Amino acid sequence: MAEHYLRQHPLAHRGLAAAAAAAPDAGVRLSLEPVCVQLCIRGDGGAFRESVASVLGVAPPQEANTVASSGARRILWLGPDEWLAVCGGEEDAFTVVEEMESALDGKHALVSDVSHSRLIFALEGERARDVLLKGCSLDLDPVAFTAGQCAQTALARAHMLLHQVSETPCYHLYAHRSFADYVFSWLRDAAQEYGL
Repeated sequence: MAEHYLRQHPLAHRGLAAAAAAAPDAGVRLSLEPVCVQLCIRGDGGAFRESVASVLGVAPPQEANTVASSGARRILWLGPDEWLAVCGGEEDAFTVVEEMESALDGKHALVSDVSHSRLIFALEGERARDVLLKGCSLDLDPVAFTAGQCAQTALARAHMLLHQVSETPCYHLYAHRSFADYVFSWLRDAAQEYGL
């Protein structure tokens, strides 16, 4: 594992803090969510769900493509026996993993810290859906995809996990670090016509 002080943000070369500007009439706002704890969790059964809930305060959702949340913690459905648990940035990944492993001891389950494998882009505003529709094949109509839902898909051929956070709409896009620069550039270009 890389030493914490050696880690570099994949968009550090962009100088985003210096380039940030608030445009009051922008139809789209693009930002990066703070680095947070992300855990890949696998398992099944009631005892497994109860153990996860005892640590995170929320049980993994059972319905496909849904998100369960409690405060700053959320669990995104990835498959019938796989979830991504996301905890607030103030939490220590090692501590959360240790607590989860202890709670799941003796159960057929897996917990893996994937905190540094993905960046989370926040895309919001009245034209956010239009930006995503330029490169995503999902049906994002509010009737088909709404707040509290998630799906694994591609955005301009880059794999991502899409979570609609609110009806605003506000989306969180979980992109792999290796695609971060590409996804950022694509989103910035796709949003230009709406004001970014």
